Amino acid sequence: MSSALANGLAGAGGGIIAQIITYPLQTVNTRQQTERVLKEGRDSRGSALFQILQVVRSEGLPGLYSGLKPSLLGTAVSQGVYYYFYQVFKNRAEAIASANKKRGRGDGSVGMLSWLVVAALAGSVNVLLTNPIWVLVTRMQTHTQAERKIVEAKRETLLKEASQSVLTASSLEVQLAELDSLKPHCYGTLQAAREVYNESGVTGFWKGVIPSLIMVSNPSIQFMIIESLSKQLRAKRAAKKKDLQNITALEVFVIGAFAKLGATVCTYPLLVVKSRLQAKQEISGNVSLRYSGTVDAIIKMIHHEGFRCFYQGMRTKIVQSVFAASVLFMVKEELVKVYAVLANKSKVNV
Repeated sequence: MSSALANGLAGAGGGIIAQIITYPLQTVNTRQQTERVLKEGRDSRGSALFQILQVVRSEGLPGLYSGLKPSLLGTAVSQGVYYYFYQVFKNRAEAIASANKKRGRGDGSVGMLSWLVVAALAGSVNVLLTNPIWVLVTRMQTHTQAERKIVEAKRETLLKEASQSVLTASSLEVQLAELDSLKPHCYGTLQAAREVYNESGVTGFWKGVIPSLIMVSNPSIQFMIIESLSKQLRAKRAAKKKDLQNITALEVFVIGAFAKLGATVCTYPLLVVKSRLQAKQEISGNVSLRYSGTVDAIIKMIHHEGFRCFYQGMRTKIVQSVFAASVLFMVKEELVKVYAVLANKSKVNV
């Protein structure tokens, strides 16, 4: 097995474990990002813990895990694709650096800019291949929220008609009772895929791809920090004790957390825009809730909600992302070490 494939499989395994542990926070965060709140109507919705309890109370525990199956598939595919191509591009960058050293240029190590390019290339391939999965995940995570908004819009319309004497009191009471009796219908992966296709055709599965491609700077920044810190730590270890150059699981956890924190703060507004584009659009007659594209979404968000909307749910995302990234890197590195040990044993036996 090649080192690229081993890193791809290890990344997929680490990603799945991190996803399962932090998924409730991810669900709440997606709902926070896609909640439209006009400037004059802005209010406080409480902490992530409070919102988790609200979801459990209104939808039960399954509500926190809406879209988990496609999300796990997306995580496995996404992390596998990313780490595979990251390792492929990394090997190429190291080969180029080594060749340059033989020609008398450089010390043979890969520079920060090269790490940035490597991570960006791997991230771009990953986004283009896996975006349809994340569109479905976003739809499933926000389905109940969208259904609630549709009911609220219908209720407002009925009350408006009643105030204008279009509806009689008895008719209004009957129709409001019907609305109150409505419950969210069964909504699985196939239903989400059908809804996306009916709305926008095949191109609907690549909604949010532009901010997603821009957001490859997130893992690029993240991996640049990780590679740089790891390199410095190994160099210090090598100078002191040559037999302790390997980085421990705890050190990987801390490095991963620090790198993810910095990357998340820089790119969070793009994540909000992406989630808004991928969520259900036709949820009321209010045009401020509908986006035709990335630029349209940004303009309407600023105009109707102000700049604060770009950071909705950021605290929740920081907690979820940092913890998930730390677990992912720790598990991935341990799996890669296990592979290395097994590979060495097989060579010895041969």
